Amino acid sequence: MSAKAASSRNTAQWPDLAGRLLDDGRRHVLPVRVYYEDTDAGGVVYHASYLRFCERARSDWLRLLGVHHGELSGDDGRALYFVVRRMQCDFLRPARLDDVLEVRSHILRATPVRLEAWQEVHLAQPGAHWQEQLPQTGPIFSASVTVAVIDDSGRPARLPQWAREEMRRLAADEQGAK
Repeated sequence: MSAKAASSRNTAQWPDLAGRLLDDGRRHVLPVRVYYEDTDAGGVVYHASYLRFCERARSDWLRLLGVHHGELSGDDGRALYFVVRRMQCDFLRPARLDDVLEVRSHILRATPVRLEAWQEVHLAQPGAHWQEQLPQTGPIFSASVTVAVIDDSGRPARLPQWAREEMRRLAADEQGAK
């Protein structure tokens, strides 16, 4: 079974496993539950866990758009890979064990060799520890992420034409607003 067929089957069986596309794919939301492995000894989400949550969201967003990491290749057939070139993070408030979070993502800009995305983590459903005081609304973490495209030799490469067109479409509203 091809990876695309397996992905379609998984989406049918588990429709929200990869999150949800919003605004015709321009935005993506991925729910994430905080498990013990994501926290420090005090039950607070460890800072590196936010990076993993955001990586999962970007990967699932691309998967839902038909861009599969294991199958991505350039117009010339060479294998291509996404790598994080730059990431600026703001840790605004803590999340804790058993919280349900939403990772919200959208593309800010797209070029043939780079994608710039904005990601926020929001508290969607508080865990049991919030019994007395409800948490504030708004993001608890935010990140500006620049993802570059490289080939199998590690050199910068261009996305295939179909992917460039899709990324430009997704970023059109954001670029037009600036």
